Amino acid sequence: MLDLSQLQAEIERNEQADSSAIQLMRALAAEVEASKNDPVALQAFVDRLRLSTDALAAAVVTNTPSAPGPTPTPDPTPQP
Repeated sequence: MLDLSQLQAEIERNEQADSSAIQLMRALAAEVEASKNDPVALQAFVDRLRLSTDALAAAVVTNTPSAPGPTPTPDPTPQP
């Protein structure tokens, strides 16, 4: 019998990530809506968002392994 537990766990992780992204987008929209008539508050929100985005981007770069280099193509010339 096929063990689908790993696939089910990965689907749950994806669903949680999707749900978190939806909540984040709703919170961002609400924050912009609440600040739209207050340029100072809106700029403060933009600044916070930019700092958070920069920190996340740096963490992703730091924790993402670099791609392996290309595999050399063997020389088709016969060697004596």
